[in-house]
Amino acid sequence: MTKGQGFGFGLGKIKELQEAFKKAQQFQENAQTVQQELEESRVEGTSSDGGVTVYMNGSQRPISVTITAEAAAKGAESLSQLVTEAMIDAYENSSEVMKEKMNEITSGLELPGF
Repeated sequence: MTKGQGFGFGLGKIKELQEAFKKAQQFQENAQTVQQELEESRVEGTSSDGGVTVYMNGSQRPISVTITAEAAAKGAESLSQLVTEAMIDAYENSSEVMKEKMNEITSGLELPGF
């Protein structure tokens, strides 16, 4: 490398790099906030007949299950199917919440090219 060539990082590139670090730090802070919001949120899923409701938080951790007397009276096999349906519905709803939250924090996130 000859004198004056440097590493190709002029003042403009240094400012772009600083801006990228600021954006990365902001993204990390936003991600932590979103994680907390997901942990505190409550999402539900229901079986096809409405006899079973599963509650999860936005991070897909099960919170509780509600089973109607009618659903319980259907027997173990039917009840198992209803619980599975409700869990799948809650999981899908929770996944959608997670996706929306992640879109909120990643929208407008552009890092300059180097």
